[in-house]
Amino acid sequence: MIVTIDRLGHLGDGIAQGEAGPIFVAGTLPGEVVEGDPEGDRLVRAKIVTPSAARVKPPCSHARTCGGCLMQHANDALVAEWKTASVLGALAGQGLDAPFRPILTSPPRSRRRATFAARRTKGGSMIGFHTRGSDALVQIPNCQLLHPDLMATLPGLEDLVRLGGSRTQEIALMVTRAVGGPDVVVTGGKPLDANLRLALARVVETHGFARLTWDAETVALRATPLQTIGKARVAPPAGAFLQATEDGELALLDTVRQALGPQKKIVDLFAGIGTFAIPLAEMAEVHAVEGDPAMVAALNKAARQTEGLRPIRAEARDLFRRPLEPDEFKSVTGVVIDPPRAGAEAQVRALAKSAVPVIAMVSCNPVTFARDARLLCHAGYRLDWIQVVDQFRWSAHVELVGRFFR
Repeated sequence: MIVTIDRLGHLGDGIAQGEAGPIFVAGTLPGEVVEGDPEGDRLVRAKIVTPSAARVKPPCSHARTCGGCLMQHANDALVAEWKTASVLGALAGQGLDAPFRPILTSPPRSRRRATFAARRTKGGSMIGFHTRGSDALVQIPNCQLLHPDLMATLPGLEDLVRLGGSRTQEIALMVTRAVGGPDVVVTGGKPLDANLRLALARVVETHGFARLTWDAETVALRATPLQTIGKARVAPPAGAFLQATEDGELALLDTVRQALGPQKKIVDLFAGIGTFAIPLAEMAEVHAVEGDPAMVAALNKAARQTEGLRPIRAEARDLFRRPLEPDEFKSVTGVVIDPPRAGAEAQVRALAKSAVPVIAMVSCNPVTFARDARLLCHAGYRLDWIQVVDQFRWSAHVELVGRFFR
């Protein structure tokens, strides 16, 4: 079958229009003529007959086998257009529109956190990512996505897998770049005993890891793994949420500052370890609300130890079950809200009934963002503008900030 690709789907597949409906073709771009074998609604073993002008040589030697990146075959302009279009489409589905600022994209080799899959082998260990749509592992020694400091942890991770991995079951290794050394969280490893604990501690010391957490238990702490947030150094709990790149975090923070403008009292909803709360406390009093008590404790400790901040009141509260009510926003001049992918419908409904003048909504899901934005707009807010931030380079993932003004 020969088809012409009309558009990109939300997962990056090219979509052509067939006689019986859409046909999906992985690794293709709009305008390309493609030949392949039909299997259901997909075209497999596809060959590019006429390539797009936007097609480029993937910068990574693992692009054809690794499932970590989907869009290395497209130039940056096309990826930016595609990601912006996904947000436009989500807004249009809710009857909304807004001006868009130019997209902000994190550079290659800037990801500061990754979760590797690994297993022990007869000769040692194998660490990498899965191939697309498969459980097969592929090693990624020349990865162009991850920060060099993460790539430098691979020898130490291999030692961990040889000691505590299995030949029949994969284990997951989450590694985060931190001040003090890499912060490593292992899930699915062998049960701990005295000998394994000692051997793992030796690996931590030998390879300069800051902390090793093994199936939720801290087994070695060589140094406190710290994250720099504004003027503060924060010690997050193991595996705590963190923006994927430093560039992306700074882009989101700068955009939130622009959205809020000068403020006196800010509420930060879904505050995490203080990504926005701590820098915003340089200009305003902040009430930070987060559901995870361990992250709240880390935020409180960092705030107490940092000079030059206005008061930060951090509260542990489940905003899905117990959102802040309208009367709790009475003296608030600005709100930043950064919910997980599911959005924050209950909290936004309560917020929509408040008189807060300006809201900066951060989102990692255009669909739930648009749903929640509609609630605010129907309650009298105006969506002034959208800023798309692409810190998950070459993926289908999109982050954005929207400014709402009452």
